[in-house]
Amino acid sequence: MNLAKSFAISLLGLSGTVIEVEADISSNLPGFVLVGLPDASLSEASARVRAAITNSKLQLPARKITVNLSPAAVPKFGSSFDLAIAMSVLAANKPFSNSRLDVCIHIGELGLDGSVRAVNGVLPSVLAAREAGFKLAIVPTANLHEARLVSNIDCIGVGSLQEAVRIHNAPDSVGNSAQIAEPPAGQSVESDKDIADIVGQDLAVESMVVAAAGGHHMLFIGSPGVGKTMMAERFVGLLPDLSLENAIETTAVYSISRNRGSIGANLIVRPPFEAPHHTASAISLIGGGSGLPSPGLVSLANHGVLFLDEAPEFQQPALEVLRQALESGQVVISRAAGVARFPAQFQLLLAANPCPCGNALNPKAHCVCTPAARQRYVNRLSGPLLDRVDIRLQIQSINATQALLEKDKTDRLTTTEARMRVVKARELAAERLAGTGYSLNAHLPSALMRRRFSLSKQSTRLLDVALRRGSISMRGYDRCLRLAQTICDLDELSVVDESHIARAVALRGSENSTRLAA
Repeated sequence: MNLAKSFAISLLGLSGTVIEVEADISSNLPGFVLVGLPDASLSEASARVRAAITNSKLQLPARKITVNLSPAAVPKFGSSFDLAIAMSVLAANKPFSNSRLDVCIHIGELGLDGSVRAVNGVLPSVLAAREAGFKLAIVPTANLHEARLVSNIDCIGVGSLQEAVRIHNAPDSVGNSAQIAEPPAGQSVESDKDIADIVGQDLAVESMVVAAAGGHHMLFIGSPGVGKTMMAERFVGLLPDLSLENAIETTAVYSISRNRGSIGANLIVRPPFEAPHHTASAISLIGGGSGLPSPGLVSLANHGVLFLDEAPEFQQPALEVLRQALESGQVVISRAAGVARFPAQFQLLLAANPCPCGNALNPKAHCVCTPAARQRYVNRLSGPLLDRVDIRLQIQSINATQALLEKDKTDRLTTTEARMRVVKARELAAERLAGTGYSLNAHLPSALMRRRFSLSKQSTRLLDVALRRGSISMRGYDRCLRLAQTICDLDELSVVDESHIARAVALRGSENSTRLAA
Protein backbone atom coordinates (compact mmCIF):
# COMPACT_ATOMS: atom_id res chain seq x y z
CA MET A 1 0.00 0.00 0.00
CA ASN A 2 1.39 3.39 -1.04
CA LEU A 3 0.38 6.67 0.59
CA ALA A 4 1.31 10.29 -0.16
CA LYS A 5 0.06 13.72 0.81
CA SER A 6 0.01 17.16 -0.78
CA PHE A 7 -1.67 20.42 0.23
CA ALA A 8 -4.25 22.77 -1.27
CA ILE A 9 -6.35 25.72 -0.08
CA SER A 10 -10.13 25.85 0.34
CA LEU A 11 -11.59 29.36 0.16
CA LEU A 12 -14.80 30.56 1.76
CA GLY A 13 -15.01 34.28 1.23
CA LEU A 14 -11.45 35.55 1.57
CA SER A 15 -10.65 33.08 4.34
CA GLY A 16 -8.51 30.13 3.33
CA THR A 17 -8.20 26.74 5.04
CA VAL A 18 -5.30 24.39 4.38
CA ILE A 19 -6.55 21.08 2.98
CA GLU A 20 -4.52 17.88 3.18
CA VAL A 21 -4.92 15.91 -0.03
CA GLU A 22 -4.14 12.29 0.89
CA ALA A 23 -3.82 9.66 -1.84
CA ASP A 24 -3.84 5.92 -1.14
CA ILE A 25 -3.16 3.27 -3.79
CA SER A 26 -4.28 -0.24 -2.83
CA SER A 27 -4.38 -3.58 -4.65
CA ASN A 28 -8.17 -3.68 -4.94
CA LEU A 29 -10.25 -3.48 -8.07
CA PRO A 30 -9.27 -0.44 -10.20
CA GLY A 31 -11.17 2.72 -9.38
CA PHE A 32 -10.82 6.35 -8.35
CA VAL A 33 -12.72 7.47 -5.26
CA LEU A 34 -12.76 11.07 -4.01
CA VAL A 35 -13.98 11.69 -0.45
CA GLY A 36 -13.98 14.65 1.95
CA LEU A 37 -17.09 16.77 1.23
CA PRO A 38 -16.37 17.81 -2.38
CA ASP A 39 -18.95 19.77 -4.37
CA ALA A 40 -20.14 18.70 -7.82
CA SER A 41 -17.32 20.36 -9.78
CA LEU A 42 -14.72 18.94 -7.41
CA SER A 43 -16.25 15.46 -7.59
CA GLU A 44 -15.48 15.49 -11.32
CA ALA A 45 -11.78 15.95 -10.54
CA SER A 46 -11.20 12.20 -10.60
CA ALA A 47 -11.98 12.05 -14.33
CA ARG A 48 -9.87 15.13 -15.11
CA VAL A 49 -6.90 13.89 -13.07
CA ARG A 50 -6.97 10.41 -14.60
CA ALA A 51 -7.08 11.77 -18.16
CA ALA A 52 -4.42 14.43 -17.45
CA ILE A 53 -1.97 11.89 -16.01
CA THR A 54 -2.50 9.45 -18.87
CA ASN A 55 -2.18 12.09 -21.61
CA SER A 56 0.94 13.52 -19.94
CA LYS A 57 2.56 10.07 -20.38
CA LEU A 58 2.94 9.64 -16.63
CA GLN A 59 2.33 6.40 -14.77
CA LEU A 60 -1.12 5.75 -13.33
CA PRO A 61 -1.45 2.28 -11.78
CA ALA A 62 -4.46 0.10 -12.56
CA ARG A 63 -5.37 -0.13 -8.89
CA LYS A 64 -7.82 1.31 -6.41
CA ILE A 65 -7.02 5.00 -5.82
CA THR A 66 -8.61 6.74 -2.84
CA VAL A 67 -8.16 10.46 -2.36
CA ASN A 68 -9.23 12.07 0.90
CA LEU A 69 -9.60 15.83 1.36
CA SER A 70 -9.05 16.58 5.03
CA PRO A 71 -10.53 18.02 7.18
CA ALA A 72 -13.72 16.56 5.79
CA ALA A 73 -15.94 19.03 7.67
CA VAL A 74 -14.61 21.98 5.64
CA PRO A 75 -16.65 22.58 2.45
CA LYS A 76 -14.64 22.48 -0.76
CA PHE A 77 -15.61 24.09 -4.04
CA GLY A 78 -14.28 24.31 -7.58
CA SER A 79 -11.55 22.78 -9.67
CA SER A 80 -8.50 24.41 -8.04
CA PHE A 81 -7.75 21.13 -6.19
CA ASP A 82 -6.95 19.23 -9.42
CA LEU A 83 -3.20 19.85 -9.37
CA ALA A 84 -2.82 18.89 -5.70
CA ILE A 85 -4.81 15.69 -6.25
CA ALA A 86 -2.69 14.72 -9.25
CA MET A 87 0.56 15.36 -7.38
CA SER A 88 -0.47 13.27 -4.38
CA VAL A 89 -1.58 10.40 -6.65
CA LEU A 90 1.70 10.49 -8.61
CA ALA A 91 3.75 10.65 -5.40
CA ALA A 92 1.84 7.71 -3.91
CA ASN A 93 2.61 5.64 -7.01
CA LYS A 94 6.26 6.70 -7.29
CA PRO A 95 7.82 9.11 -4.78
CA PHE A 96 9.54 12.18 -6.22
CA SER A 97 13.32 12.37 -5.97
CA ASN A 98 13.32 15.95 -4.62
CA SER A 99 9.84 16.17 -3.16
CA ARG A 100 8.84 19.32 -1.29
CA LEU A 101 5.20 18.34 -0.97
CA ASP A 102 5.30 18.98 2.76
CA VAL A 103 6.10 22.70 2.34
CA CYS A 104 4.31 23.37 -0.93
CA ILE A 105 0.79 24.43 -1.89
CA HIS A 106 -0.59 23.35 -5.28
CA ILE A 107 -3.32 25.41 -6.98
CA GLY A 108 -4.69 24.81 -10.46
CA GLU A 109 -7.25 23.14 -12.70
CA LEU A 110 -6.18 20.35 -15.03
CA GLY A 111 -7.20 20.00 -18.64
CA LEU A 112 -7.62 16.54 -20.12
CA ASP A 113 -4.38 17.04 -22.06
CA GLY A 114 -2.42 17.67 -18.87
CA SER A 115 -2.36 21.46 -19.10
CA VAL A 116 -2.71 23.53 -15.94
CA ARG A 117 -5.40 26.17 -16.33
CA ALA A 118 -6.07 29.41 -14.49
CA VAL A 119 -8.48 29.53 -11.55
CA ASN A 120 -10.06 32.29 -9.47
CA GLY A 121 -8.88 33.18 -5.99
CA VAL A 122 -5.14 32.56 -6.37
CA LEU A 123 -4.17 35.72 -4.46
CA PRO A 124 -6.19 34.99 -1.27
CA SER A 125 -5.12 31.33 -1.51
CA VAL A 126 -1.42 32.24 -1.54
CA LEU A 127 -2.01 34.70 1.31
CA ALA A 128 -3.60 31.89 3.34
CA ALA A 129 -0.71 29.57 2.47
CA ARG A 130 1.83 32.12 3.66
CA GLU A 131 -0.06 32.64 6.91
CA ALA A 132 -0.07 28.86 7.42
CA GLY A 133 3.73 28.77 7.11
CA PHE A 134 4.19 27.35 3.61
CA LYS A 135 7.31 28.43 1.70
CA LEU A 136 6.34 27.53 -1.86
CA ALA A 137 3.25 27.83 -4.05
CA ILE A 138 2.91 26.17 -7.44
CA VAL A 139 0.21 27.90 -9.46
CA PRO A 140 -0.93 28.09 -13.10
CA THR A 141 1.34 30.25 -15.25
CA ALA A 142 -1.67 32.42 -16.12
CA ASN A 143 -2.11 33.21 -12.40
CA LEU A 144 1.56 33.75 -11.59
CA HIS A 145 1.21 37.55 -11.62
CA GLU A 146 -1.39 37.31 -8.84
CA ALA A 147 0.69 34.95 -6.75
CA ARG A 148 3.74 37.20 -7.05
CA LEU A 149 1.85 40.01 -5.33
CA VAL A 150 2.34 38.13 -2.05
CA SER A 151 5.73 38.61 -0.42
CA ASN A 152 7.73 36.14 1.69
CA ILE A 153 6.64 33.07 -0.26
CA ASP A 154 8.21 31.57 -3.42
CA CYS A 155 5.81 31.18 -6.33
CA ILE A 156 6.35 29.10 -9.48
CA GLY A 157 4.06 29.08 -12.49
CA VAL A 158 3.47 25.83 -14.39
CA GLY A 159 1.68 25.33 -17.68
CA SER A 160 1.40 21.56 -17.56
CA LEU A 161 1.37 18.64 -15.16
CA GLN A 162 4.76 17.52 -16.49
CA GLU A 163 6.31 20.83 -15.45
CA ALA A 164 4.97 20.39 -11.91
CA VAL A 165 6.47 16.88 -11.77
CA ARG A 166 9.86 18.16 -12.96
CA ILE A 167 9.90 20.74 -10.15
CA HIS A 168 9.67 17.93 -7.57
CA ASN A 169 12.15 15.68 -9.39
CA ALA A 170 14.88 18.17 -10.38
CA PRO A 171 17.42 18.91 -7.64
CA ASP A 172 17.37 22.48 -6.34
CA SER A 173 14.81 23.47 -8.97
CA VAL A 174 12.85 25.68 -6.63
CA GLY A 175 15.52 28.06 -5.47
CA ASN A 176 16.84 28.73 -8.99
CA SER A 177 13.54 29.12 -10.81
CA ALA A 178 13.63 32.13 -13.14
CA GLN A 179 9.91 32.66 -12.66
CA ILE A 180 10.26 33.61 -9.01
CA ALA A 181 10.31 37.41 -8.70
CA GLU A 182 9.54 40.22 -6.35
CA PRO A 183 5.93 41.46 -6.25
CA PRO A 184 5.43 44.12 -8.94
CA ALA A 185 4.43 47.58 -7.84
CA GLY A 186 1.02 48.89 -8.78
CA GLN A 187 0.67 51.88 -11.05
CA SER A 188 -1.42 54.93 -10.23
CA VAL A 189 -3.20 56.16 -13.35
CA GLU A 190 -4.57 59.69 -13.36
CA SER A 191 -8.13 60.12 -14.62
CA ASP A 192 -8.98 62.72 -17.24
CA LYS A 193 -12.09 63.68 -15.22
CA ASP A 194 -11.26 66.76 -13.17
CA ILE A 195 -13.43 68.57 -10.64
CA ALA A 196 -12.38 71.79 -12.34
CA ASP A 197 -14.98 70.81 -14.94
CA ILE A 198 -17.71 71.43 -12.34
CA VAL A 199 -18.87 74.99 -13.02
CA GLY A 200 -20.75 77.19 -10.55
CA GLN A 201 -21.10 74.56 -7.81
CA ASP A 202 -18.48 75.63 -5.27
CA LEU A 203 -20.51 74.35 -2.30
CA ALA A 204 -20.88 70.93 -3.92
CA VAL A 205 -17.14 70.76 -4.64
CA GLU A 206 -16.27 71.70 -1.07
CA SER A 207 -18.75 69.11 0.22
CA MET A 208 -17.08 66.47 -1.94
CA VAL A 209 -13.69 67.38 -0.47
CA VAL A 210 -15.09 67.02 3.07
CA ALA A 211 -16.63 63.65 2.20
CA ALA A 212 -13.38 62.39 0.68
CA ALA A 213 -11.27 63.60 3.61
CA GLY A 214 -13.36 61.89 6.28
CA GLY A 215 -14.74 58.88 4.41
CA HIS A 216 -18.32 60.17 4.72
CA HIS A 217 -21.29 58.95 2.67
CA MET A 218 -23.01 61.53 0.50
CA LEU A 219 -26.37 62.19 -1.18
CA PHE A 220 -26.82 64.53 -4.17
CA ILE A 221 -30.35 65.83 -4.76
CA GLY A 222 -31.10 68.00 -7.76
CA SER A 223 -33.01 68.37 -11.00
CA PRO A 224 -31.89 66.44 -14.09
CA GLY A 225 -28.87 68.01 -15.75
CA VAL A 226 -27.40 69.86 -12.75
CA GLY A 227 -24.32 67.60 -12.73
CA LYS A 228 -24.97 64.96 -10.07
CA THR A 229 -23.48 62.11 -12.10
CA MET A 230 -20.55 64.24 -13.26
CA MET A 231 -19.71 65.08 -9.64
CA ALA A 232 -19.88 61.45 -8.55
CA GLU A 233 -17.61 60.31 -11.39
CA ARG A 234 -15.01 62.89 -10.33
CA PHE A 235 -15.29 62.11 -6.64
CA VAL A 236 -13.07 59.02 -6.76
CA GLY A 237 -10.23 61.18 -8.10
CA LEU A 238 -10.17 63.04 -4.76
CA LEU A 239 -9.28 59.87 -2.86
CA PRO A 240 -5.60 59.09 -2.23
CA ASP A 241 -3.93 55.92 -3.47
CA LEU A 242 -4.60 52.80 -1.41
CA SER A 243 -2.12 51.70 1.21
CA LEU A 244 -0.32 48.41 0.54
CA GLU A 245 -2.56 46.52 3.00
CA ASN A 246 -5.77 47.94 1.52
CA ALA A 247 -4.52 47.40 -2.04
CA ILE A 248 -3.86 43.71 -1.40
CA GLU A 249 -7.25 43.27 0.28
CA THR A 250 -9.10 44.93 -2.61
CA THR A 251 -7.10 43.02 -5.22
CA ALA A 252 -7.93 39.76 -3.40
CA VAL A 253 -11.66 40.53 -3.71
CA TYR A 254 -11.28 40.98 -7.47
CA SER A 255 -9.23 37.78 -7.64
CA ILE A 256 -12.00 35.70 -6.11
CA SER A 257 -14.84 37.29 -8.09
CA ARG A 258 -16.26 35.02 -10.78
CA ASN A 259 -17.44 37.98 -12.86
CA ARG A 260 -14.27 40.05 -13.11
CA GLY A 261 -11.72 37.67 -14.64
CA SER A 262 -8.01 38.43 -14.44
CA ILE A 263 -6.97 41.34 -12.25
CA GLY A 264 -3.93 42.24 -14.34
CA ALA A 265 -0.26 42.23 -13.46
CA ASN A 266 -0.33 44.90 -10.77
CA LEU A 267 -1.99 45.70 -7.50
CA ILE A 268 -5.16 47.75 -7.58
CA VAL A 269 -3.68 50.91 -6.09
CA ARG A 270 -6.44 53.37 -7.01
CA PRO A 271 -9.77 53.25 -5.17
CA PRO A 272 -12.31 51.32 -7.29
CA PHE A 273 -15.50 52.92 -8.58
CA GLU A 274 -18.67 50.87 -9.02
CA ALA A 275 -21.85 52.33 -10.53
CA PRO A 276 -24.54 49.66 -11.01
CA HIS A 277 -27.71 50.22 -13.01
CA HIS A 278 -30.86 50.80 -10.96
CA THR A 279 -32.16 47.35 -12.00
CA ALA A 280 -29.40 45.69 -9.96
CA SER A 281 -30.66 43.06 -7.53
CA ALA A 282 -29.90 42.81 -3.83
CA ILE A 283 -27.64 39.77 -4.42
CA SER A 284 -25.62 41.58 -7.07
CA LEU A 285 -24.98 44.39 -4.59
CA ILE A 286 -24.32 42.45 -1.41
CA GLY A 287 -22.99 39.18 -2.89
CA GLY A 288 -23.97 35.54 -2.57
CA GLY A 289 -25.28 33.16 -5.19
CA SER A 290 -25.54 29.38 -5.25
CA GLY A 291 -22.63 27.23 -4.20
CA LEU A 292 -19.53 29.22 -3.29
CA PRO A 293 -20.66 32.77 -2.36
CA SER A 294 -19.28 35.44 -4.66
CA PRO A 295 -18.52 39.03 -3.58
CA GLY A 296 -21.02 41.68 -4.57
CA LEU A 297 -20.52 45.22 -5.78
CA VAL A 298 -20.18 46.59 -2.23
CA SER A 299 -17.10 44.38 -1.82
CA LEU A 300 -15.73 45.13 -5.27
CA ALA A 301 -15.96 48.79 -4.23
CA ASN A 302 -13.92 48.06 -1.09
CA HIS A 303 -11.84 51.12 -0.11
CA GLY A 304 -13.46 52.91 -3.04
CA VAL A 305 -16.81 54.31 -4.11
CA LEU A 306 -20.22 52.75 -4.75
CA PHE A 307 -22.38 55.18 -6.72
CA LEU A 308 -26.12 54.62 -7.02
CA ASP A 309 -27.50 56.96 -9.67
CA GLU A 310 -31.26 57.47 -9.61
CA ALA A 311 -31.21 55.89 -6.14
CA PRO A 312 -35.02 55.97 -5.57
CA GLU A 313 -35.43 53.80 -8.68
CA PHE A 314 -33.50 50.91 -7.10
CA GLN A 315 -35.52 48.06 -5.66
CA GLN A 316 -36.29 48.57 -1.99
CA PRO A 317 -34.62 45.30 -0.87
CA ALA A 318 -31.47 46.25 -2.79
CA LEU A 319 -31.24 49.54 -0.93
CA GLU A 320 -31.98 48.11 2.49
CA VAL A 321 -29.29 45.42 2.31
CA LEU A 322 -26.72 48.20 2.25
CA ARG A 323 -27.50 49.24 5.80
CA GLN A 324 -25.52 46.52 7.59
CA ALA A 325 -22.52 46.92 5.28
CA LEU A 326 -22.49 50.67 5.89
CA GLU A 327 -22.37 50.12 9.64
CA SER A 328 -20.00 47.14 9.94
CA GLY A 329 -17.73 47.61 6.92
CA GLN A 330 -18.09 43.97 5.95
CA VAL A 331 -20.58 41.57 4.41
CA VAL A 332 -21.43 38.30 6.15
CA ILE A 333 -23.16 35.71 3.94
CA SER A 334 -24.47 32.63 5.74
CA ARG A 335 -25.01 29.41 3.84
CA ALA A 336 -25.49 25.80 4.89
CA ALA A 337 -21.87 25.11 3.98
CA GLY A 338 -20.51 27.91 6.16
CA VAL A 339 -20.20 31.65 6.62
CA ALA A 340 -18.37 33.79 4.04
CA ARG A 341 -17.06 37.23 4.98
CA PHE A 342 -16.12 39.91 2.48
CA PRO A 343 -14.72 43.38 3.23
CA ALA A 344 -17.01 46.31 2.36
CA GLN A 345 -15.30 49.51 3.50
CA PHE A 346 -16.76 51.67 0.74
CA GLN A 347 -18.08 55.20 0.44
CA LEU A 348 -21.68 55.40 -0.70
CA LEU A 349 -22.71 58.14 -3.11
CA LEU A 350 -26.40 58.51 -3.87
CA ALA A 351 -27.96 60.71 -6.55
CA ALA A 352 -31.67 61.42 -6.69
CA ASN A 353 -34.16 63.72 -8.34
CA PRO A 354 -36.32 65.75 -5.94
CA CYS A 355 -39.53 64.27 -7.38
CA PRO A 356 -40.67 61.91 -10.16
CA CYS A 357 -40.67 64.66 -12.82
CA GLY A 358 -37.42 66.11 -11.46
CA ASN A 359 -38.48 69.77 -11.48
CA ALA A 360 -39.25 70.40 -7.81
CA LEU A 361 -35.98 72.31 -7.34
CA ASN A 362 -35.92 73.94 -10.75
CA PRO A 363 -37.11 77.57 -10.55
CA LYS A 364 -37.59 77.74 -14.33
CA ALA A 365 -39.73 74.62 -14.71
CA HIS A 366 -43.11 73.68 -13.29
CA CYS A 367 -43.36 70.53 -11.18
CA VAL A 368 -46.36 68.45 -12.24
CA CYS A 369 -46.13 65.97 -9.36
CA THR A 370 -48.81 65.85 -6.71
CA PRO A 371 -47.74 66.13 -3.06
CA ALA A 372 -48.64 62.46 -2.57
CA ALA A 373 -46.53 61.38 -5.57
CA ARG A 374 -43.61 63.46 -4.33
CA GLN A 375 -43.95 61.94 -0.86
CA ARG A 376 -43.98 58.38 -2.22
CA TYR A 377 -40.91 59.10 -4.34
CA VAL A 378 -38.91 60.53 -1.44
CA ASN A 379 -39.97 57.68 0.86
CA ARG A 380 -38.26 55.17 -1.43
CA LEU A 381 -35.09 56.20 0.38
CA SER A 382 -35.90 54.97 3.86
CA GLY A 383 -35.16 56.90 7.01
CA PRO A 384 -32.68 54.32 8.38
CA LEU A 385 -30.70 54.42 5.13
CA LEU A 386 -30.64 58.22 4.96
CA ASP A 387 -29.65 58.35 8.62
CA ARG A 388 -26.37 56.65 7.65
CA VAL A 389 -25.60 59.27 4.99
CA ASP A 390 -23.53 62.05 6.54
CA ILE A 391 -23.79 64.72 3.81
CA ARG A 392 -27.10 65.43 2.08
CA LEU A 393 -26.70 68.16 -0.46
CA GLN A 394 -29.30 69.92 -2.58
CA ILE A 395 -27.80 71.09 -5.87
CA GLN A 396 -29.38 74.08 -7.58
CA SER A 397 -29.06 74.65 -11.30
CA ILE A 398 -27.17 77.74 -12.48
CA ASN A 399 -28.38 80.18 -15.12
CA ALA A 400 -26.63 81.14 -18.35
CA THR A 401 -25.05 84.28 -16.90
CA GLN A 402 -23.54 82.36 -13.98
CA ALA A 403 -22.26 79.70 -16.34
CA LEU A 404 -20.50 82.31 -18.53
CA LEU A 405 -18.94 84.03 -15.53
CA GLU A 406 -17.71 80.74 -14.04
CA LYS A 407 -16.42 79.49 -17.37
CA ASP A 408 -13.97 82.38 -17.62
CA LYS A 409 -12.46 81.62 -14.21
CA THR A 410 -8.97 80.13 -14.32
CA ASP A 411 -8.48 79.54 -10.60
CA ARG A 412 -11.01 76.75 -10.09
CA LEU A 413 -9.93 73.99 -7.74
CA THR A 414 -8.43 71.00 -9.59
CA THR A 415 -8.56 67.36 -8.61
CA THR A 416 -4.83 67.29 -7.87
CA GLU A 417 -5.07 70.30 -5.55
CA ALA A 418 -8.15 68.92 -3.80
CA ARG A 419 -6.51 65.53 -3.34
CA MET A 420 -3.55 67.20 -1.64
CA ARG A 421 -5.96 68.77 0.84
CA VAL A 422 -7.62 65.39 1.39
CA VAL A 423 -4.29 63.65 1.94
CA LYS A 424 -3.21 66.28 4.47
CA ALA A 425 -6.49 66.05 6.37
CA ARG A 426 -6.28 62.25 6.45
CA GLU A 427 -2.73 62.41 7.76
CA LEU A 428 -3.87 64.67 10.60
CA ALA A 429 -6.76 62.31 11.37
CA ALA A 430 -4.50 59.25 11.32
CA GLU A 431 -2.06 60.96 13.69
CA ARG A 432 -4.86 61.91 16.07
CA LEU A 433 -6.42 58.43 15.93
CA ALA A 434 -3.12 56.56 16.32
CA GLY A 435 -3.53 53.56 18.56
CA THR A 436 -7.30 53.30 18.12
CA GLY A 437 -7.23 50.99 15.08
CA TYR A 438 -9.01 53.63 12.96
CA SER A 439 -7.73 56.20 10.51
CA LEU A 440 -10.87 57.90 9.14
CA ASN A 441 -13.28 60.04 11.13
CA ALA A 442 -16.34 58.39 9.59
CA HIS A 443 -15.28 54.98 10.93
CA LEU A 444 -14.70 56.04 14.53
CA PRO A 445 -17.21 54.39 16.91
CA SER A 446 -19.37 56.74 18.94
CA ALA A 447 -18.24 55.40 22.31
CA LEU A 448 -14.56 55.83 21.45
CA MET A 449 -15.18 59.28 20.01
CA ARG A 450 -16.91 60.48 23.16
CA ARG A 451 -14.31 58.92 25.45
CA ARG A 452 -11.26 60.36 23.74
CA PHE A 453 -12.41 63.57 22.09
CA SER A 454 -14.78 65.44 24.38
CA LEU A 455 -15.96 68.90 23.27
CA SER A 456 -17.07 71.89 25.28
CA LYS A 457 -20.75 72.65 25.87
CA GLN A 458 -20.36 75.91 23.98
CA SER A 459 -19.08 74.26 20.81
CA THR A 460 -21.86 71.64 20.75
CA ARG A 461 -24.64 74.05 21.75
CA LEU A 462 -26.23 74.00 18.28
CA LEU A 463 -26.34 70.20 18.23
CA ASP A 464 -27.70 69.99 21.78
CA VAL A 465 -30.59 72.30 20.90
CA ALA A 466 -31.38 70.32 17.74
CA LEU A 467 -31.33 67.06 19.73
CA ARG A 468 -33.73 68.41 22.37
CA ARG A 469 -36.12 69.61 19.67
CA GLY A 470 -36.07 66.19 18.01
CA SER A 471 -34.85 67.57 14.68
CA ILE A 472 -31.79 65.32 14.85
CA SER A 473 -31.32 61.74 16.03
CA MET A 474 -28.59 60.52 18.34
CA ARG A 475 -26.89 58.85 15.39
CA GLY A 476 -27.18 62.12 13.46
CA TYR A 477 -25.68 63.95 16.45
CA ASP A 478 -22.60 61.73 16.37
CA ARG A 479 -22.29 61.93 12.60
CA CYS A 480 -22.32 65.72 12.80
CA LEU A 481 -19.49 65.53 15.30
CA ARG A 482 -17.48 63.36 12.90
CA LEU A 483 -18.21 65.77 10.06
CA ALA A 484 -17.10 68.71 12.20
CA GLN A 485 -13.85 66.91 13.01
CA THR A 486 -13.19 66.36 9.31
CA ILE A 487 -13.84 70.03 8.57
CA CYS A 488 -11.44 70.90 11.40
CA ASP A 489 -8.79 68.65 9.85
CA LEU A 490 -9.24 70.34 6.45
CA ASP A 491 -8.75 73.70 8.17
CA GLU A 492 -5.59 72.21 9.77
CA LEU A 493 -6.78 73.13 13.26
CA SER A 494 -6.46 71.04 16.41
CA VAL A 495 -9.74 71.86 18.19
CA VAL A 496 -13.29 71.68 16.86
CA ASP A 497 -15.14 74.94 17.45
CA GLU A 498 -18.72 76.14 17.00
CA SER A 499 -18.16 77.18 13.39
CA HIS A 500 -17.13 73.64 12.46
CA ILE A 501 -20.28 72.29 14.11
CA ALA A 502 -22.45 74.80 12.23
CA ARG A 503 -20.91 73.83 8.89
CA ALA A 504 -21.38 70.16 9.71
CA VAL A 505 -25.06 70.68 10.55
CA ALA A 506 -25.54 72.53 7.26
CA LEU A 507 -23.93 69.66 5.31
CA ARG A 508 -25.91 67.07 7.24
CA GLY A 509 -29.23 68.71 6.34
CA SER A 510 -32.61 67.91 7.83
CA GLU A 511 -33.34 64.58 9.46
CA ASN A 512 -36.83 64.73 7.93
CA SER A 513 -36.57 63.07 4.52
CA THR A 514 -39.76 64.72 3.34
CA ARG A 515 -38.03 68.09 3.51
CA LEU A 516 -35.19 67.03 1.22
CA ALA A 517 -37.24 67.94 -1.80
CA ALA A 518 -38.80 71.04 -0.35
